Amino acid sequence: MNLPRSLLLVIVLSFAATLAAQPLITDAQRVASLERWEKEVAELEGRDRSERHGPEGILMIGSSSIRLWNDIADGMAPYKPIQRGFGGSNWTDVAIFTERLLRTHTPRAIAFFVGNDIVGKDTDRTPEEVVALFRQVLDVVRAKHPSTPVFYIAVTPSGSRFAAWPKIKAGNNAVQIFCEATPHTYFIATESAFLDAEGKPRDELFIADRLHLNADGYVRWGAIIKSHLDGVLGGALPATPASEARPE
Repeated sequence: MNLPRSLLLVIVLSFAATLAAQPLITDAQRVASLERWEKEVAELEGRDRSERHGPEGILMIGSSSIRLWNDIADGMAPYKPIQRGFGGSNWTDVAIFTERLLRTHTPRAIAFFVGNDIVGKDTDRTPEEVVALFRQVLDVVRAKHPSTPVFYIAVTPSGSRFAAWPKIKAGNNAVQIFCEATPHTYFIATESAFLDAEGKPRDELFIADRLHLNADGYVRWGAIIKSHLDGVLGGALPATPASEARPE
């Protein structure tokens, strides 16, 4: 049964509000996340101290697809990405570390990609929990940047996790509904570029693990992300000369 989108909106927002008011992250999860990712996040904070970014920067936070984008500067050009992906993080991890990753930055926009909450395991988050965690992260962002555009990049369909694709897609759909109802918050759909005519993942766009993008996959991914940035931001700003860039 297909519910009207207006009713889906009410359901998603109601669940998100209810869950966001509850402790979605346990003390044990917080300890485990800190133990697993503290070193990597501390290294990113070191980059925050050493790198210089002008007001045209696009802060990109998330999991391994952000971290492994080796030519992100070229792939996101003419936008100026600030690459802050860590490990194989999930939304619990990102919620714990967002304040630290955001602390020194005043970016033109912020983009999140987190792909490890629904993977086909008994421990998967529900779509409603993903929305609630994203809402928690968004609250942290809005405390410092009330109107900075925030982009949620959809989880990409991949061969290694295709058995879980219906649940992943349900998570994407729930977040899309939330973004459409939330000011200055945008959803970036990607599935059409990574599924073939039969609706199967395009393995030629992934490395051997059938999970992470290869060079051609990143070209497609970058083009989609930039097209959405163009639509909201009106295109890239001229780069700030290095002599004028300031630490954030």
